[in-house]
Amino acid sequence: MRIDDYVAELSDALAGPHGPKRDLVVEARDSLTDTADALEAGGLDRAEAERMAVTEFGPVTEVAPGYQAELTASSGRRLGVLLFISVPLTVAMWSVLWRLYPPPDDAWANTPPWYATVSRLLDIVQLGTGLYGGLVLYALSRGARWVRRPHLATRSLGVLVWATLPVTAGLGLLLSYGTEPQPNTLAALPGVLANLVTSALWGMQIYCATRCVSITRASRR
Repeated sequence: MRIDDYVAELSDALAGPHGPKRDLVVEARDSLTDTADALEAGGLDRAEAERMAVTEFGPVTEVAPGYQAELTASSGRRLGVLLFISVPLTVAMWSVLWRLYPPPDDAWANTPPWYATVSRLLDIVQLGTGLYGGLVLYALSRGARWVRRPHLATRSLGVLVWATLPVTAGLGLLLSYGTEPQPNTLAALPGVLANLVTSALWGMQIYCATRCVSITRASRR
């Protein structure tokens, strides 16, 4: 097998973020090319040198799992960074907006009995998700030596996002009606912008979570 054929087969066997995957494939190609160049300098023709370089590098079935593990961890780290930054940022953004544009005093007086409990539960779910994202990020970076199954950490993070986002959206929607029929003081440009930012961050989280779950399925094949 020639180097180009081997690299193409290796690329097809891997699943993961485009950038890290490209870097790993390029690294493999460079290593094979260097070996082939050395063999060719030793007297072999180019085709034979490439075939020997590929043989020494190892079959794709043996090489790919190691590369796939790194891609899986990379996906988990990306989602971990996103959650660790975006979730507290979202909470802080809405907290600041409610302080700048507070509802009337009688709105709080007329809130239903469950309002405070739901509000606290929403904070716990959001901050817990961000904290878990930070823990997985640490586990897949500095703590990687102690993590024997990085794909489980990556998958758990993706599943967590899919589980908590509907809960977060539901609790937020419930709270939005907690002060009715009082006017919504955030029904203005700041509120619209905050909702757009929140929706964009949720979309990024869903996308990354879906990639994590998909990649961990591929890594188990």
